[in-house]
Amino acid sequence: MEKLPEFIANHLFLVSLLVAITSLLLWNIFSGAIGVTQIAPTEVTRLINHENADVLDLRSSEEFEKGHIINSINLVASALEGSEKELGKYKNKTVVLCCGHGQESIRVARIIKMKGFGKLYCLKGGITAWQNANLPLTKNT
Repeated sequence: MEKLPEFIANHLFLVSLLVAITSLLLWNIFSGAIGVTQIAPTEVTRLINHENADVLDLRSSEEFEKGHIINSINLVASALEGSEKELGKYKNKTVVLCCGHGQESIRVARIIKMKGFGKLYCLKGGITAWQNANLPLTKNT
């Protein structure tokens, strides 16, 4: 322990890199959960069945067509940010956002939560987690 200051002085670049990577890792872990409720696929099915939750799929149209949660609505994330009219009809409803892996839905949820959405959830892990839970996807016919 007495040689720690000497080690830090001799390896300043490596210690700085360790501190930076640790900080970014902690930021990534904890910033995702701030202000946004992430729920597991089984909880999403409960919300759909018991609270008539609307599922908004934020993936591209091509990804959506390959398979999506039944009765979900495809709204591309980039189009949502400026679209007050499109989001307004979901404001007073229970809404679950989903994307491919769960990161995009968190980002969008933070933005639209500031617009007054009360019951807003994100599918933790996105459609990938949904598929890993062996839950069905449907395709438009």
